[in-house]
Amino acid sequence: MDRRRDSRTTVDPLPGDPQWSGGTLFTDVRTVQTPASPDDLWQAVERIGGETGWYSARLLWEVRGLMDRMVGGVGLRRGRRDPNRLMVGDVVDFWRVEERIPPTLLRLRAEMKMPGRAWLEFTIAPRPDGDSQLTQRAVYWPRALAGHAYWWAVTPFHAFVFPPMARHIVQTAEQISRTRAGAS
Repeated sequence: MDRRRDSRTTVDPLPGDPQWSGGTLFTDVRTVQTPASPDDLWQAVERIGGETGWYSARLLWEVRGLMDRMVGGVGLRRGRRDPNRLMVGDVVDFWRVEERIPPTLLRLRAEMKMPGRAWLEFTIAPRPDGDSQLTQRAVYWPRALAGHAYWWAVTPFHAFVFPPMARHIVQTAEQISRTRAGAS
């Protein structure tokens, strides 16, 4: 199936799920406004992972990578193919690029070991006032009781990971804008 034409979203049931399956979906959404252009914001988002890192809580990301390796996962050791540009299917540490629509959407699907499925999504939109808006959304679809326990165990750490991540992506985009303006 061509992913670009797939109208499903991360909240839709998977093929083969019974119609009545429903279930819980946890989200953590952060929104930040910036004077940086959507293109500069996209450039900052697309650099995530690998040598750039995750824009926040490096130690927490490294601990999560170590935990993943301890249970047979790949951890953070995979890096990424290119430091500046991503393509659908690319590996980004223990994530995989599931959707990429420049300069508006980047969706990463977690490949770390966990009792459920997870996505990290970045949406960029121009605002009527001329600014841009970054919406960062972490989505978790728990599997059974272990999945719910996992979400509630990691939720306190979100405060140290997700707000600074969105903020530092925006700061990087603003730096890109200043550098571009200085070069003109």
